[in-house]
Amino acid sequence: MSKTLVLDPGHGGSDPGAVGNGLREKDLTLDICKRIKKYLEDNYTGIKVHMTRTTDKYLSLSQRAQYANNKKADLFVSVHINAGGGTGYEDFIYNKLSNTSATAKMRNTFHTEVVKEQSFWRNRGKKKANFAVLRETKMAAILTENGFIDTKSDADKLKKSSYLDKIAKGHAEGIAKALNLKKKTTLSTNENTTTSTKKTTTNSKKTFYRVVAGSYTERKNADAQVARLKKAGFDAFIDVYQK
Repeated sequence: MSKTLVLDPGHGGSDPGAVGNGLREKDLTLDICKRIKKYLEDNYTGIKVHMTRTTDKYLSLSQRAQYANNKKADLFVSVHINAGGGTGYEDFIYNKLSNTSATAKMRNTFHTEVVKEQSFWRNRGKKKANFAVLRETKMAAILTENGFIDTKSDADKLKKSSYLDKIAKGHAEGIAKALNLKKKTTLSTNENTTTSTKKTTTNSKKTFYRVVAGSYTERKNADAQVARLKKAGFDAFIDVYQK
């Protein structure tokens, strides 16, 4: 059965979010969410990914929660960048949920995968808060804070596409594990090699037959031609050639 995910890029439009070191939170969150969506769609099956915004526009917190409720999402993930002079990654669930709730269990799985990819900075842990998007959503909801925009060492990472890829991959893998998604099947290395070999052999046979056709017409330097074909690995076809 297909799962529905709603990604929420924090802030947007007239609300830039946190600002620092030449960066704006609203730009980073949108970029990261687009990367998460692409990674999931490229690598997993049975997932429908929606975003509360795909452009730089303003949405109220209630509008974001209502959007997820209308989509009947199985999971809501709101992506943010922190500020306040700290460093590292942390995530939140609604503070009235118990540690044994379904949401808490999903967050535990999610958190583990995220910090694997975000090992380049401090793990600030699993937390709870009374955030509107966590309180007003009807499904499991997680809010993430990915680095501190006003801390230069964190901001330097947030400026690099390679680090944004790692942040997105961690979120995507965490979501996939939390929702028990299945990876898309791909040809194994051996299967790819076999396919490539078949294509090469077919092309070689075509080359051989073109050579033979020309030799039938001219019938010159036959011995040299046979020697050349043997050297090229066409021994099995020499009898055909010599008839």
